[in-house]
Amino acid sequence: MAFKKYVLIALLLFKIGSCVAYDHPGGMHPQQQLDFVRKQVKAKKQPYWDAYRQLIVYADSAWYHPIEALADFSVPGYYVDAVMHRKNSKSLNTNAFDAYACALAWQLSGELKYADKSLEILNAWGATNTLYSDADGSLVMAYAGSGMLMAAELLYGYQGWTEADKKQFDRWVETVYRKACNEIRNRSNNWADWGRFGSALCAQFLNDEQEIAENTRLIKSDLFHKIAPDGSMPEETKRKANGIWYTYFSLAPITAASWVIFNATGENLFTYSQDGRSIKTALDYLHYYSLHPSEWKWFPNPNKGSAQSWPGNLLEAMSGIYRDKEYGTYVQASRPLIYPTHHFAWTFPTLMAVSLDIYR
Repeated sequence: MAFKKYVLIALLLFKIGSCVAYDHPGGMHPQQQLDFVRKQVKAKKQPYWDAYRQLIVYADSAWYHPIEALADFSVPGYYVDAVMHRKNSKSLNTNAFDAYACALAWQLSGELKYADKSLEILNAWGATNTLYSDADGSLVMAYAGSGMLMAAELLYGYQGWTEADKKQFDRWVETVYRKACNEIRNRSNNWADWGRFGSALCAQFLNDEQEIAENTRLIKSDLFHKIAPDGSMPEETKRKANGIWYTYFSLAPITAASWVIFNATGENLFTYSQDGRSIKTALDYLHYYSLHPSEWKWFPNPNKGSAQSWPGNLLEAMSGIYRDKEYGTYVQASRPLIYPTHHFAWTFPTLMAVSLDIYR
């Protein structure tokens, strides 16, 4: 009886503490999803099989890219100095994608070389990078560094990751990456969305229940300020020729953060609505004007994406969430889709199909 009493007390203290033990791997790629995709790949079922072979090609290319971890990740504002912005962002963009692709390749193939290559990149950044700076340093750290967090989550249980190196990476997450994300998550536009997504990834990785709850609260607090009654996103449509891009660039992290939160807590923000407005109404708006950019009322001849790139990657992912045939039709001829650069909300949407129920 005494033993049972102490066990109950311990469980109670654990439950009321600031942290919980989330399932790992989790976040963007929960175990149920990985198991599901492995089965599809083993059976060579399409489009998973072609998407898997595509992933392996990208993962193999990681050996041809230098690891360029920077002590100070300094990124000037894009509209101030676009050349230097791209140049200084490239190191994290390339390394984060390679780490993510290799970690996912290890999970699906079981080949240790991919896990070790991913770890080489994570360990280099964890040991070298101590800060970010300049006007866009925090934003680029948030959206490009997300690939590092997803790689780390996929490698969470890998025995080749030593405790010393893991603690070093944990420190980088806490003192650099999460700091950058939390610094911008209260902004009014897409900066906040990338901050919340990155912060949610950190909370999952670090088992921080309070931070998952805070990012959930933040998303709910201003979602219907971000989404107008007609489905447009006023903070993004005002960006002149790039209004369609920025609408996508806001919805990508909002949906990705919602997916991370769903996997961690079961709360479904995809159906959260107010006065007929929801994430789905904004996605429908983006989908329509991606097909009909000449009708975009906010700016003449806006820059538009494509089914092969953005917003194809987002709509491919959301076709699984909402079972929307029109989204699927938009991207069908472009499968398998991959978005291998810049930001990593929906990088492998064909291979890593998302669903609220088919894994369970």
